[in-house]
Amino acid sequence: MDSDLSQPAASAEELLELAMRSGADAAEVFQSQSLSRPVFFEANRLKQLETSQSEGIALRLWRQGRPGLAVAYGAVTPQLLVDRALALSQLNEPETIELSPASHKHYPDLGESVPVEQLVHWGQEAIALIRDSYPEILCTAEWECDVETIRLISSAGVDCGYTDTTLSCYLSAEWVRGEDFLSVSDGQTQRNVLDPVLLVDQIIQRIEWAQTNVAPPIGKIPVLFTAKAADMLWGTVQAAMNGKQVVERASPWSDRLGEPVLSSQITISQQPDHGPFSCPFDDEGTPTQPITFIKDGILQLFYTDRTIGRALGSGTTGNGFRPSLGSYPTPGLYNFVIQPGLMTFAELIKSLDQGIIVDQMLGDVAGMSGDFSVNVDLGYRIEKGEVVGRVKDTMVAGNVYAALKNLVAMGSDAEWNGSCYTPSVIVEGLSTTGRL
Repeated sequence: MDSDLSQPAASAEELLELAMRSGADAAEVFQSQSLSRPVFFEANRLKQLETSQSEGIALRLWRQGRPGLAVAYGAVTPQLLVDRALALSQLNEPETIELSPASHKHYPDLGESVPVEQLVHWGQEAIALIRDSYPEILCTAEWECDVETIRLISSAGVDCGYTDTTLSCYLSAEWVRGEDFLSVSDGQTQRNVLDPVLLVDQIIQRIEWAQTNVAPPIGKIPVLFTAKAADMLWGTVQAAMNGKQVVERASPWSDRLGEPVLSSQITISQQPDHGPFSCPFDDEGTPTQPITFIKDGILQLFYTDRTIGRALGSGTTGNGFRPSLGSYPTPGLYNFVIQPGLMTFAELIKSLDQGIIVDQMLGDVAGMSGDFSVNVDLGYRIEKGEVVGRVKDTMVAGNVYAALKNLVAMGSDAEWNGSCYTPSVIVEGLSTTGRL
């Protein structure tokens, strides 16, 4: 635990004991402390260093079966927080009390912190590498080290916690050539080290492809989504696998367990011990576990928290997470892993006689229906296995479910985009429109 993180004014034990003495049937206390040290660059220069620290505590209790939730940030009067939660509980309907069984375990720290000087060095190195090739480009960047400590205790005997350190970076390169404006951006999220050279190589490759503007192909042609852009497709899949959407009959897969829902090339799992978003337990105190949700295109399981798992009769999958400190747990995902294919990104390009690469998009992503229509912010045309130039004023539209059933190939170039580990993918069945 980072030494700069101080203890909250109201301890978890104090709040829990006070809640039970004040008439609660059951209660839990969720603590979160975070320390962030971002480093900002603007117009190729170091702009500012920041330190952001926050701490919060959430008390969830039940009185006569009615739930109440109260949250405080920083110093708090324990009795005031308990009284607020009790008062709110009277406004809610009774429900089944959902608490994890007794468990006492504080897990090893995840990740390692790096000093601000290292973040500055990485940022300067990345910008220098880009300007060595393109001196006229202006770079904006952010390099960050985040340390978060989580602790959960409950009247059922849960007491667990861990500290999570994550490194992340974002780099944007802007190039103005007359009336033509090009913006290429990319980033990384890792546990222990960031790789500025790899980040720059990806950005420079895209800048080189954009030397010439060409007319986009029109009609239904294969679309190659880079790993960065493919995240849009998987967002719809994640929503369809959400047990809450199944209970509400909003998911198109509500009655599809054990049936093919995507291409047989697709296997999707959750790996709690791998990647920058690994975690040993969810926000309800349930230990996380490896799960395969879709295997060879066949739907195996929905992800749930304790309440939704009970409603579905499947039990919790250890996916009860709070969207914010002031929210009740709800089904959520972490370390969402799309099994990569065997082809490199270069081999995916060579496999296409005609096609378009989508790398950055503007517009609404697909919702539960899967229908989408997005403007291609950064894309390229492929002819006879070669990238021939950048396409502008181009739109791609279609349906995510149909596209992932018509999957042509998946790359071996998987990378983390937030908590989703995805490779590049080639899909068919999407429509492309545009002009030079």
